[in-house]
Amino acid sequence: MAPTISTTPEEPTTKNVVQHPVQVAKRLEKLKTTIFTQISMLAIKHGAINLGQGFPNFDGPEFVKDAAIQAIKEGKNQYARGCGVPDLNSAVAARFKKDSGLLVDPETEVTITSGCTEAIAATMLGLINPGDEVILFAPFYDSYEATLSMAGADIKIITLRPPNFSVPVEELKSIISKNTRAILVNTPHNPTGKMFSREELETIASLCIESDVLVFSDEVYDKLAFEADHISIASLPGMYEMTVTMNSLGKTFSLTGWKIGWTIAPPHLTWGIRQAHSYLTFATSTPMQFAAAEALRTSDTYFEELKKDYLHKKGILVEGLKAAGFVVHPSSGTYFVMVDHTSFGFENDVAFCEYLIKEVGVAAIPTSVFYLNPEDGKNLVRFTFCKDEDTLRAAVERMKTKLKK
Repeated sequence: MAPTISTTPEEPTTKNVVQHPVQVAKRLEKLKTTIFTQISMLAIKHGAINLGQGFPNFDGPEFVKDAAIQAIKEGKNQYARGCGVPDLNSAVAARFKKDSGLLVDPETEVTITSGCTEAIAATMLGLINPGDEVILFAPFYDSYEATLSMAGADIKIITLRPPNFSVPVEELKSIISKNTRAILVNTPHNPTGKMFSREELETIASLCIESDVLVFSDEVYDKLAFEADHISIASLPGMYEMTVTMNSLGKTFSLTGWKIGWTIAPPHLTWGIRQAHSYLTFATSTPMQFAAAEALRTSDTYFEELKKDYLHKKGILVEGLKAAGFVVHPSSGTYFVMVDHTSFGFENDVAFCEYLIKEVGVAAIPTSVFYLNPEDGKNLVRFTFCKDEDTLRAAVERMKTKLKK
């Protein structure tokens, strides 16, 4: 069982409240309050600088916010079409063509969702049957395990190991069976910052074509690829018909609270996704969809400046973490950095993160929660650099002065 962050429950407002046992469906029994909520609550309680949860502490661009305000004022406030406002579907398709070279039909192959989290859920629930095997690369974003559990999938794990988190090809080949329905790929990869290489993606593609296995590709950090161009696996020969590409607006435009996401998939896969989407959220925020279309149509200069800004922030954090005594693993994409904390003498990542919050005043995410076997992540901690420069420098200074080996 994974170690858990200790939090003190609030006192009940009434002393004679009847205590009932917590009730939850069996498929969700093993899942707890998300680690992001736990860490953020603890950070607030102790006044810690939060370098844990991946949300910017600065706002998105004015032209996108202005477009949302205009849409609201123009009365675009009722239910949107279930699969998305046509203007946004078209903008997603146009951006995908520019990025990947693939021409997709916005009407039959693009579905707008309430963030990539819903895109993930709709994909899993719409295309996975109970008992289907789905392969995950650990460490993995916690939503994957949760939604696959809801779908009744049989989860198979391939562990990526530091320092480079390379795909163990022979192990992947050996785990694919006649029951394997899909492989979930996340590149750039949360939480490690790894970029799947073209060679790794071509190997995965070859195995999927050979065994008739789908790929679910989470690409929310595609505009934060620092050392190589991002590659959508759907663009590889023979793969579009077998791939669901999932993405969102929040990470690229620092508007995580808007929850605008989408899937891109051929019609025969889109059908299942839309069936699930119809009964999860039905439709996504109408005015924000119009604003998202404006965002995606912006010039490439925006994305170049975004990458330049994050590279600068990454440098501040990485150099600071090294100076504080961490072993810092390479991060080629996303806005996350993984470190080894063992030189500080704590038995696991959760114990270290509690100490870091309470005694040093900085919050990070213990990565054991991103593994089915928590032991695989007990030496690793994830920091984010999606914060303003002053916040990053203040956090680094606290760690350099207060951390003790």
